[in-house]
Amino acid sequence: MSFSGKYQMESHDNFESFMEAVGLPDELIQEGKDVKSISEIEETGDHFKVTVTTGTKILTNSFTIGQETELESPTGEKVNSVVMREGNKLTAILNGIEYVTELTDANTLVNVSLGHMAGGFTKRQFQG
Repeated sequence: MSFSGKYQMESHDNFESFMEAVGLPDELIQEGKDVKSISEIEETGDHFKVTVTTGTKILTNSFTIGQETELESPTGEKVNSVVMREGNKLTAILNGIEYVTELTDANTLVNVSLGHMAGGFTKRQFQG
C-alpha cells in the first residue's frame, strides 16, 4: 500500500500533555489544540516528502528510507534521524521520541508519538 495522499486529521489524544512535555510553548499548544492539520505524503520508491500544514505553519520533511537525514521536529528543532519502514509503518526517533506512522487502510493514517517523559504519548488519526 502506498502512503501517497492527502490526509485530514480527525482526532488527537493527549495532545496538550505531550506537547507540554516535549517543550512546546503554551501559546503554541493552545493555538494548535483545536486546529485540524493536513498531512500530504508523496512516496516515490524509498523517497518520501511529507508536508504537514497546521493553521499557518507548514512543516516539510524529505527523506529516503534507511538513510540518515535532517528532519524538523514539531518544536521546530532540526535533528538527524533515520526513517525505517516495516510494511505499512514508518518509524523514526527524534530527540528520544519515537514517531510511528501507520497506514491502517487505504484512507486511514495513524500517527503515534511515544516519549519517556510526563505526558508519555500522543495519538493522531487522519482520514484521506
